[in-house]
Amino acid sequence: MAVGLGPLPTLHPVPGFELGIASAGIKRPGRKDVVVMRCSENATVAGVFTLNAFCAAPVILAKKRVHGGVRYLLTNTGNANAGTGEPGLVAAQRTCARLAELAGVDEGAVLPFSTGVIGEPLPVEKIEAALPAALADLSEANWAQAAAGIMTTDTLPKGASRQFEHDGVAVTVTGISKGAGMIRPNMATMLGYIATDAKVAQGVLQDLLRDAANKSFNRITIDGDTSTNDCCMLIATGQAALPEISQASGPLFTALKQAVFDVAMELAQGIVRDGEGATKFVTVKVDGGATQQECLDVAYAVAHSPLIKTALFASDPNWGRILAAVGRAGVPQLNVGLIDVYLDDLCIASKGGRAATYTEEQGARVMAQAELCIRIELGRGTSSETIWTTDLSHEYVRINAEYRT
Repeated sequence: MAVGLGPLPTLHPVPGFELGIASAGIKRPGRKDVVVMRCSENATVAGVFTLNAFCAAPVILAKKRVHGGVRYLLTNTGNANAGTGEPGLVAAQRTCARLAELAGVDEGAVLPFSTGVIGEPLPVEKIEAALPAALADLSEANWAQAAAGIMTTDTLPKGASRQFEHDGVAVTVTGISKGAGMIRPNMATMLGYIATDAKVAQGVLQDLLRDAANKSFNRITIDGDTSTNDCCMLIATGQAALPEISQASGPLFTALKQAVFDVAMELAQGIVRDGEGATKFVTVKVDGGATQQECLDVAYAVAHSPLIKTALFASDPNWGRILAAVGRAGVPQLNVGLIDVYLDDLCIASKGGRAATYTEEQGARVMAQAELCIRIELGRGTSSETIWTTDLSHEYVRINAEYRT
């Protein structure tokens, strides 16, 4: 069950960005598993992609094309088209070429995205057969349907939307994402799409997306696995009657940055809340580091520890596991006598051992919550970092043991 993740909020249409959904039946008949997105002419598009060396064929192709007059984004679920070698690249090109032919655009204006099982050939014919229906379904109002169409092991669709006014003109930022497992993004999430009707220069848009991803999608982890298919796209259609944002400064840019960051953060945290088998939404906050990197190293050591994650599932306040993870995070010359550890506001460990006032009953009460914070004070400096993670449950094991069956 998703932790604190409810129905989709209102997803405001973005002028100049349309979405169409159709069924190719890749994994099962009738499943809406192909999504086509159309950008207005002269839209600017930015992307961040997985750092996994075994990146999927669609990632290779999308990275080459992202800065070259993109008009269409083509997504399929049920098949990752990863680990498929040269035939996989040819298959991705074929689906793009067919969509380009149907839409009357250059093949290079189509970006492919895939998610699902790794190592299986892409069912090109099924996808091609679904494209006319997806094109016929294109609408600016189809965000919710598209959010469902890109799901794999997700239990709920994920979307977020913000609007603000500048000089009396409304500006919209809306996004959707998918992801529930194989999540430790080294750039973004499994798949994410955010669009705005602001007009933004490509370089500014790329930097904005990179910054937003680093503070949101790059601060989440479910199981420590970086996907072969991670992609996040930011599209600016330029349909709002406002001047182009050509530099990263000024009131309009500041307002847009805040809206994009808010949408990205809501989507990223939604992925954690819907983590495979998750029963806990856990914030890991590390304060007092000498550098941001050592704060992140400590936070991920805690968030990736199977012993801590299973203790979270059992609501067991086994604080010794947290100390062990902090100690192996690789922080140079770490003085354990300066470290304090908290569950929410409850100090459980101090100066290298159990806090004098701490009791197991207090810890168990906090650990029983569906949402909690593990806070670590390093006492080394002024840097701070926060990430979000889940527990590790029997259900996570079942889902991934049965993923291909």
